Amino acid sequence: MQIEVNAQKRTKQGTGASRRLRREGKTPGIVYGGNKPAVVIELDHNALYHQLRQEAFHASVLTLNLEGEKEQVLLRAVNMHPFRVEVQHIDFQRVLADVKIQMKVPLHFINAEQSPGVKVSGGLVSHVLSDLEIRCLPADLPEFIEVDLKDLALGNIVHVKDLQLPKGVEAILHGNENPPVALVQIPRALAADEAAEAAAAEGAVAAAEVPTTKQSAETAAAEKAGDKGEKKSEKSEKK
Repeated sequence: MQIEVNAQKRTKQGTGASRRLRREGKTPGIVYGGNKPAVVIELDHNALYHQLRQEAFHASVLTLNLEGEKEQVLLRAVNMHPFRVEVQHIDFQRVLADVKIQMKVPLHFINAEQSPGVKVSGGLVSHVLSDLEIRCLPADLPEFIEVDLKDLALGNIVHVKDLQLPKGVEAILHGNENPPVALVQIPRALAADEAAEAAAAEGAVAAAEVPTTKQSAETAAAEKAGDKGEKKSEKSEKK
């Protein structure tokens, strides 16, 4: 998917100039890297805001059209206003075709309803990761990575090293780490019901044991009373 971003060079810099740009419906930004000097730019805010709502805009090689001169860039940073719907600043990085890039790409989970853990055991899929940091050449950058859950059983886990990554793409891992991506687990409500049933069963067993204990106590009391009666009879006979 080719996405083109239109921008103009910015002649004025500084906090005051940026405020004036925002009042005029523009967003200040910068493009850097690629063995070229950094250039400060400005973009139409509304057009940029709608592009930012596209998932692919955040994980694709974009075409930056800077006053007719086009170059390949990546979105590297976006600053949003704390409470207003306003893009305050944006950063782009130029890419070179023969230099690998690092990027976070979203994970798309499929076939969860067909997995044995969900379909047969009634479990729920828990997504541990929503995106994955990868390394690849710009031409190999995927918009997303698919995670197929069709064989996932209850209690099983999909790890990063289990994923089928596109050709030329590698996950960025440190040392021997292999973080979980998704798992199927028992729903909390069902787990709570099972715990309640187990507690009730334990209570029933304990209740069944109480009469035996009580009966033993009564038997001991009766035996004690019988011993006392025998002793009194022995005393009477001696007299």
